[in-house]
Amino acid sequence: MSTGDLLSIEPQELRFPFELRKQISCSLQLSNKSDDYVAFKVKTTNPKKYCVRPNTGVVLPRSTCDVIVTMQAQKEAPPDMQCKDKFLLQSVVTSPGATAKGVTPEMFNKEAGHNVEECKLRVVYVAPPRAPSPVREGSEEGSSPRASVSDNGNLGASEFSPASRGFVERAERIDNSTEAGAFISKLTEEKNSVIQQNNKLQQELELLRRQANRSGTGISLMYIVVVGVVGIILGYLMKKI
Repeated sequence: MSTGDLLSIEPQELRFPFELRKQISCSLQLSNKSDDYVAFKVKTTNPKKYCVRPNTGVVLPRSTCDVIVTMQAQKEAPPDMQCKDKFLLQSVVTSPGATAKGVTPEMFNKEAGHNVEECKLRVVYVAPPRAPSPVREGSEEGSSPRASVSDNGNLGASEFSPASRGFVERAERIDNSTEAGAFISKLTEEKNSVIQQNNKLQQELELLRRQANRSGTGISLMYIVVVGVVGIILGYLMKKI
């Protein structure tokens, strides 16, 4: 805490948790220890880089005022994370009942004989706070961590997704091979059935020929045509199978 006769300032450094391309803010608390109305003004060596709200104001007797300092987003980090920027807070006793609208630059002019109190503040860059790492329940020192369990009691999908995808692929290959085997078995059965029917027709045809030779009568032309057509159809089916 920086202590003057009029205002005490906390903290006495502007500490920014530095992060690239991110706007960062920190706060100052001004405490009026006197029984007077105290006007204040905040200055900086780099006004384009910072925004101060309020940059001027009045702190009532025995009261406090918060000042927010915002650093614009930075594209590059300074060497060794060192910052040379500085702030100057000026304070002066003003008339009772004064407000922020009545604060003028002339009030902080030392050459005009005003008793101006000044406090210099430096800027410090600090590392941003780290998010706490999750602690897995049930894990003990020296034991291997278990897979995380979600709220509904299922194992976290991210832990086992590669194994799960591999299992599905193997199952699909097994299903495909099973279907292919069943289809081949069906075709084999149909082929065997056609062969049996063909053999049966050939046997019947041979039997008819023998009976015709014994009886001395010939086989009708129509019957021979029918048997021939059936044989052609069966042969075609066998080639398809």
